Amino acid sequence: MMDHMDGFSSFRNGEILNIDKPSGLTSTAVVRRIKKWSGCAKVGHAGTLDPFATGVLLVCTGSATKQVNRLIEYDKEYEGEVVLGKQTTTDDPEGDIIRSEEVPAFTEDRIRSTLAAFIGEIEQIPPVYSALKVKGRRMYELARSGKEVKREPRKVQVYSIDLIQWERPSIHVRIRCGRGTYIRAIARDIGLKLETGGYLKSLKRTRVGPYRVEKSLSLTYFEKICRIEDERLQISR
Repeated sequence: MMDHMDGFSSFRNGEILNIDKPSGLTSTAVVRRIKKWSGCAKVGHAGTLDPFATGVLLVCTGSATKQVNRLIEYDKEYEGEVVLGKQTTTDDPEGDIIRSEEVPAFTEDRIRSTLAAFIGEIEQIPPVYSALKVKGRRMYELARSGKEVKREPRKVQVYSIDLIQWERPSIHVRIRCGRGTYIRAIARDIGLKLETGGYLKSLKRTRVGPYRVEKSLSLTYFEKICRIEDERLQISR
C-alpha cells in the first residue's frame, strides 16, 4: 500500500489506496475523483460506505482492481453513534423521522446486554434504502420510486460490539463484523429491541483487514500529490 509519495506513480500500474472518505460523498464519487485526478483508466472500490459515513475506503487502481473480491472479504471495524428514541426512513440521519419516543434512563448493564444479543451469526433485514438488487434494480431506486420493497433476512457475522459510551439518548459503539453487515440495520434493531426506536447518527469505518484509518490518505492530500506528480512528468518531458 502506498503510504507516501516515493514511488507514487506506481498507482497507475496497480495500487491499493487506503482513502479516508469524507462525509457527504458516495463511494462512487470518490472513485470518479481519483480516476480524474490520477488519469488511471481502471479504478474501483472494495466495499461501499454510505454518503454520511467516513473512514477507510479501499480504492484499487490498474491491475490491483483484480484484488477487489479478496479485499471485500476482510473483516471490518466501525465506530458509530446510535440515537435512541427516533426512527428514520433510511435508518440514518438523511431520512425522515417516522417514530419518536421517550428514552428511559437505561442502566449500562441493560445497554450492554442488548448489544450482546447482536454478536455472532445473526439474521439481518437490510435497510430499505440500500444498494442491494431486487430483480436487477437497486433497492434504494425502488424505494425512491414509491414501490414497496420485499426484504428478505440475510445472515451476517458480527464478531464483537463494544460499548464506548452511553449518554442518553446516544449509544457510542465499536463494531467488528464480516462482509455485508449493515451497521444502520444494527442501529435500527437495537432501538427496536429497547422498544424506543433508533437510528445511526454517525459512522466511521476505522479498519478494513490490515488497513487502518490512521494510515489513510485524505482526498485533499491525494489530489495534491496527483498535481505534483503531473508537474514532475511535464518537467521531465
